[in-house]
Amino acid sequence: MISVKVKEKKAFEALKERFNYKNPFSAPRLVKVTVSSGTGKASQSDKKRNELVADRLSKITGQKASSRGAKKSVASFKIRQGDTIGFTVTLRGKRMYGFLDKVINVALPRTRDFRGLSAEAIDEMGNITIGIKEHIIFPETGDEELKNVFGLALTIVTTAKNKEEAKAFFEYLGLPFKKSK
Repeated sequence: MISVKVKEKKAFEALKERFNYKNPFSAPRLVKVTVSSGTGKASQSDKKRNELVADRLSKITGQKASSRGAKKSVASFKIRQGDTIGFTVTLRGKRMYGFLDKVINVALPRTRDFRGLSAEAIDEMGNITIGIKEHIIFPETGDEELKNVFGLALTIVTTAKNKEEAKAFFEYLGLPFKKSK
């Protein structure tokens, strides 16, 4: 199994003909991976829910999760400005490559009814956001805590210039996309 970091370095050679790259710095590279999760309504009634989400995100990513507060008060949602409404982790460097290896080779294949990622998830700036419904697809989470399942969002940021370039780069890295008809 070849790591994501090695594939990223070889991406220039693989994609230079197709996109007319002159040097390796013009080829797309990974910048960061952001993993985030909202705590939802349950966080107001159960304060341990925030601790649980932060702990699980830290175990999954290998880095401490930072809390995100509400930007403004909303009376109908019973949220005050500054209340914790979610957690996020930003990964760069070795942790980013290790995490992406784990996502591509372990977590996504463990997803129920997984048929591939949608190419529509790639935005115009060359980044992709993947929604994961259950955090239990990661091996760090124990199966005994099935009652506290939460979803998370995974955003992979690249230096790709457009959607087509980003899709070719992600395919080369090994992200499984749905087959187009």
